[in-house]
Amino acid sequence: MVPVVIRNSEDSPCEKDENRGSVEFQIVSLTNKIRRLTSHLQLHKKNYLSHRGLRKILGKRQRLLSYLSKKNRICYKELINRLDIRESKIR
Repeated sequence: MVPVVIRNSEDSPCEKDENRGSVEFQIVSLTNKIRRLTSHLQLHKKNYLSHRGLRKILGKRQRLLSYLSKKNRICYKELINRLDIRESKIR
């Protein structure tokens, strides 16, 4: 079973009214895609096209996280903790 992250309506400084173009929403949706692809690749180890797609999605999420950390550090930390992902070592 793949854990799916659902945005909750807490009052926080970085929450917006489900703006699909916002950086936070894009990071959440990319994280959900990454988790689905990871579980798929555990079953199908030789699916190299999915491997490539996963690497592309990881790079895109990394760029968005880097942008968010420069733009709004508080929201970045909050999002990292809520999604349970590691902080980037490369800045």
